[in-house]
Amino acid sequence: MGISGALTAAPLAPQVYPFTQSSRGITVNIRLAPKAGRTCADGVARASDGRFYLRARVTAVPEKGKANKALLKLLAKEWGLSQSRLRIVAGDKDRDKTVLLEGDGDDITHMLKEWFDGRDSGER
Repeated sequence: MGISGALTAAPLAPQVYPFTQSSRGITVNIRLAPKAGRTCADGVARASDGRFYLRARVTAVPEKGKANKALLKLLAKEWGLSQSRLRIVAGDKDRDKTVLLEGDGDDITHMLKEWFDGRDSGER
């Protein structure tokens, strides 16, 4: 006996990004795991409160701002930006952080969407 009826693929969910535009640039929600085995950006996940965030890992310890500095260095490298354009504006001593990317919001939004979309397709 065969399967009756046609199989249909579930519609793809629209891409959700963990960032929002502000008057000073773009803010990105990040969940940082310090003292990890390697330094990397792991993709987007959803928190229990429904917010989306970028998962990031760094090998640095969370002492004297070392993990935060490693995070900003990682993000600058991944996004091709100067570290001077990145600043932690919330969560300095917490694993959940908000990072501000200073500059033209439209340009940064376009760059980040390409970056996140490239991660989903396996390009990065």
